[in-house]
Amino acid sequence: MASGKHLHDLEGNSTHFVMERANDSFCLKKDMNDWQFSHSKLLTLPLDITQENYVRCNVKNSIFSVVLPTPLKTKLKLVSYSEDALVNILDMDPSVTKTDEFLEFVAGNRILPSSVPLAHRYGGHQFGVWAMQLGDGRAHLLGEYINRTGDRWELQLKGSGKTPYSRSADGRAVLRSSVREFICSEAMYYLGIPTSRAASLVVTDDPVLRDQFYRGLEMTERAAVVLRLAPSWFRFGSLQILAHNEELTVLKQLLDFILIEHYPQIDPGDENKYVQLFSQIAHKTVDLTVGWQSVGFVHGVLNTDNMSMVAITIDYGPFGFVEAYDPQFVPNYSDKEGRYRLNRQLEIAEWNLKKLSQAFIPLLDESQVIQVMEELQNLGQSTSKKLRSAFRKKLGFLQDIDAADNRLIKLLLQMMEETRADFTMTFRQLGEISLTDLGNPQALKSYWSLKKLSSHDNYPAFVEAYLKRLQVEKDLTDEERKRRMCQVNPRYVLRNWIAQTAIEKAEADNFSEVQFLLEVLRHPFTINEEAEKKGYADPPPEWSCTIRVSCSS
Repeated sequence: MASGKHLHDLEGNSTHFVMERANDSFCLKKDMNDWQFSHSKLLTLPLDITQENYVRCNVKNSIFSVVLPTPLKTKLKLVSYSEDALVNILDMDPSVTKTDEFLEFVAGNRILPSSVPLAHRYGGHQFGVWAMQLGDGRAHLLGEYINRTGDRWELQLKGSGKTPYSRSADGRAVLRSSVREFICSEAMYYLGIPTSRAASLVVTDDPVLRDQFYRGLEMTERAAVVLRLAPSWFRFGSLQILAHNEELTVLKQLLDFILIEHYPQIDPGDENKYVQLFSQIAHKTVDLTVGWQSVGFVHGVLNTDNMSMVAITIDYGPFGFVEAYDPQFVPNYSDKEGRYRLNRQLEIAEWNLKKLSQAFIPLLDESQVIQVMEELQNLGQSTSKKLRSAFRKKLGFLQDIDAADNRLIKLLLQMMEETRADFTMTFRQLGEISLTDLGNPQALKSYWSLKKLSSHDNYPAFVEAYLKRLQVEKDLTDEERKRRMCQVNPRYVLRNWIAQTAIEKAEADNFSEVQFLLEVLRHPFTINEEAEKKGYADPPPEWSCTIRVSCSS
């Protein structure tokens, strides 16, 4: 429980911290006693007047509740940490991870004097239905940190205990889902996809009951906590709950905060500032979703409360990377209707943006509403161009030839679907094979996914069309084509079977696979000999098709 005095003391302490700027004398922090949060701008936003930590369905006129994490009771174990996140975002020396103070901090058992832990209130549409008040039911935002390069990051623990928004949940997260989020958020960053980051993963023997597939079969699992980092954790649902409850003064405060802090290119004095803000969020959201499509990533739960106001990937739950190409691919066992399948992600992103636009409308005049509606109407055409551009790069092209490129991409994806060729490895192997070998059955034996693709009747026609299209690219040598394609087509992604292998070892207190995966996926475009031996770029094992991932975590 956070008392009023506690809040006052924490706010006071946080204002005394002055960040060391990047210079020759800057030293990474090796001791948690030397590391502090920066002054929190989030505390200028409306806070819940009730500071007791109990579940409430109708918090009003506030954006955050002040609430402390619930300490874990059993021995803490550090599963893994991201050295890049610690060093280049948090200015911490990796040696700090060996200290008890760090372990207790990233588990939520130790609250720094400079921290004011918050739980965020938001709403949202879940599977297309308005779900009223939601909020951080198992997450605590510890504070903000400005690093030596001047970047501001918000640190959040996931799985750190109950909050006023926990509803019937226990506020905890389990090891299996935490391993997936920890690895995948880092993997997506190295794929070049805008994303939240993960700094650390801690596990304990604290028991958590979960019915993984909602069949009435609860099992005891181990509690885990991920330290997540993001420039902002505000979501579409952050605005939706305020607009729905007609809390317009608070809505305006939050919109102005987001605009000033995260979209500085927009003049806060411009009368059309909210129209410009919506336009930028919309286009960045489309860019993000196109990025997902380009690597075969399916989020799994694209509810409006899981869509970021700064257009980054957040809330990794039942995600998946499509393997044997199937546009109907649904990674989420809980998504019985296939609402969030692979070939609907862009459509759903636009649907969610329409819902977001409704939260803007109370603050717009009639002409501004028309402008926002026009933005939404024009989004489809822009989306098509961006998607074609992404796949054009995957095929090694720089020039844009609308009709020809559309036909070639459509033909390739159709062949991949009908032969069940692997999405990731088909594009990758197209970038590894020489053009002279592309039509050679003997050479194709060394490229398992292309070999599968070549069984299609239209494969010779595709090769002919691809070679002809490449002639348009002036002075493009085959080596340059291969180099270009291998820079955008990964050899390794976090396939479900690979993640499951790491999870099963971690559940037996063997964290080596988590750490190895983190290292491999830091360089997804580069061949790793040990990863090759483990079969990370081979056809998935037969048992992989039995893996099921749900919303339960």
